[in-house]
Amino acid sequence: MAVPRGTETITRDEARRIAVRAQLLDEPRPTDVLDTVRHLTLLQADMTAAIAPAPDHMLWSRIEGYEPDDLITALEVERVLVELEGMIRPAEDLRLYLDRMRASPQGVKARDWLEDNAEFRDDVLALLADEGPLTAKEVPDTSVVDWPSSGWNANRNATMMLEILERRGEVAVSSRRGATRVWDLAERIHPARIEALPEAEALAERNRRRLRSLGVMRVGAYGSPGEPLDVGDAGEEVRIEGVRGRWRVDPAARASLAEHPFAGRTVLLSPFDRLVQDRKRAEALFGFEFALGVYTPAAKRRWGYFPLPILHGDRLVGKLDATADRAAGRFVVNAIHEDESFDGALAAAVDAEIDALAEWLELKRV
Repeated sequence: MAVPRGTETITRDEARRIAVRAQLLDEPRPTDVLDTVRHLTLLQADMTAAIAPAPDHMLWSRIEGYEPDDLITALEVERVLVELEGMIRPAEDLRLYLDRMRASPQGVKARDWLEDNAEFRDDVLALLADEGPLTAKEVPDTSVVDWPSSGWNANRNATMMLEILERRGEVAVSSRRGATRVWDLAERIHPARIEALPEAEALAERNRRRLRSLGVMRVGAYGSPGEPLDVGDAGEEVRIEGVRGRWRVDPAARASLAEHPFAGRTVLLSPFDRLVQDRKRAEALFGFEFALGVYTPAAKRRWGYFPLPILHGDRLVGKLDATADRAAGRFVVNAIHEDESFDGALAAAVDAEIDALAEWLELKRV
């Protein structure tokens, strides 16, 4: 795809710093959970806890003094954050999704299955009204047609019905029991009197906020159906010196970098952090290769089971292979993979961050 003539060029260093600052990974650090999620637009609600659940790890890496109870309070007590389709978002942002939710399900498979199981849907809503909140295992399966899948979602009719009703805005995640979602009627969870933004306007606003949270993004990046990475025509198109492809940048982020000098930090990121979520962007801007080992046989893992990307300033400099052994009360450092040779200052900064993570987890570093 050709870059339009007259497109402005920015340096790779500038692009990296814009990306890091957009993700609130420089100095000064934010102090408030809601304001942080507002800026990031979302936290991925992946509860894999080889080290820490992704939402907690992402907030710890940004907010000084963050504790998991802070997120629970925002989600379950104050209800200023909500979980929607595997993402934690500001409750006020539901207005950007309500119009789309009312048209759900859009896929023929889900629509036909919901129609075939209309009584099952009614049973689920009536049960939650009388007895909620409930987990999927506590919801009897009264379906007349099984969900048509032989894979991950086979024999999970209650879960599939709840997730479809979530996308329709009829039920919502009320809380978590560990990693397990607890469901209730959406009217008890979502704020009252939210005025939906028409979908065309909502899409443009979602694109704008996504670019603000990422700073700079590849044109046409895919992401996932629930949360794409492409930002449409938000921001401005730019070239990045020495980097192929078309890119869009947030003009406010460029202005911020020009007005306020970049002050980086050393941070151990969650593997699900948005800074590294787009592997192609991470390689293009940071020269950083990355993959989780969770789904890879042990003999083929390059950086361990659950490696943590290491950010130093505006560079991704390596991966930490570590394990949180909660039964033994130990934070085990298996290896530090250096993408670039660590000098004394960098080694000391990484070492201090490992100690800080172990202390936050209340584990003894080994």
